[in-house]
Amino acid sequence: MPDTTETQLAHFDRARSELALATNLDEVKDIRDKAEALRAYARQAGKSLEMQNQCAEIKLRAERRAGELIPEQIEHGGDRKTESSLHRDRLKDLDISESQSSRWQAIASIPEETFEEHVAQTKAKGDELTSAGMLRVAQKLHRPGETDTPSLPSDKYRVLYADCPWQYGNKGLDEYGHAERHYPTMSIKELCNLDVSSLAEDNSVLFFWVTSPFLEDAFKVIKSWGFSYKTSMVWNKDAHNFGHYVSVRHELLLICVRGSCTPDIKELLPSVVTIKRTTHSTKPEEFRAMIDKMYPRGKRIELFSRQKADGWMAWGADG
Repeated sequence: MPDTTETQLAHFDRARSELALATNLDEVKDIRDKAEALRAYARQAGKSLEMQNQCAEIKLRAERRAGELIPEQIEHGGDRKTESSLHRDRLKDLDISESQSSRWQAIASIPEETFEEHVAQTKAKGDELTSAGMLRVAQKLHRPGETDTPSLPSDKYRVLYADCPWQYGNKGLDEYGHAERHYPTMSIKELCNLDVSSLAEDNSVLFFWVTSPFLEDAFKVIKSWGFSYKTSMVWNKDAHNFGHYVSVRHELLLICVRGSCTPDIKELLPSVVTIKRTTHSTKPEEFRAMIDKMYPRGKRIELFSRQKADGWMAWGADG
């Protein structure tokens, strides 16, 4: 890409004016995509954070404008159907994913004064301006008093490891292990809205823990994070656990890839591992050792970590 970043940013005010007046969603998406491409280029080229944030601000304003336009586009498009069917069909017509629609409308729901304040404060502090950060503002407005989610790091990682705080919706007794008794949980929508794709290298791997009740939802999260499912491992906990249909004694570790990222070694490790469970949600360290063996190269990060491990960036409650 030619180094035209400075020229493009000279039109920053004009882009803001165009967005404010835009009534065509395709035009807004085009501005958003170009701003993101410029932001990525500025970062790769080692341009200043100030310049990157200028691009990010255009992107955020475009996403906010898109979020304002989406309900109108859905309402005025096509024949009346059931609400959910109409929503899916119209989003498909608009070439917008459900996760994009959700994120952009969440940003659009932020009062203008709060939106502008977040942009100004983030830039003044010299922090990175991101969609994920703005989504946390929206979430905090709708859930006042809750602990704020820490900012995602700005580095890129080849190996990602996630044990999501699934929201079961029933707080149950401690002996049945319901998550809400042990740590703050997140809805599927909130998990999908996390900008994990910005953390991943073009060729990277994601190891993703999921319990059987959330298996279908897991693929929504994985897709929204920019990964494709490849295969899985099974943790046989060698102990019976409460379930509504069967006594559940296993948990799944899904292996997902962005780009191309087959293991660095030729040895094929076993897909079923039997290790007796211990405290609630604690995953055996043997699985991390297996990941390190399969992928000895590259930077690595654990999402929703509850403890730090050598050689791993930790992000989450204790990250």
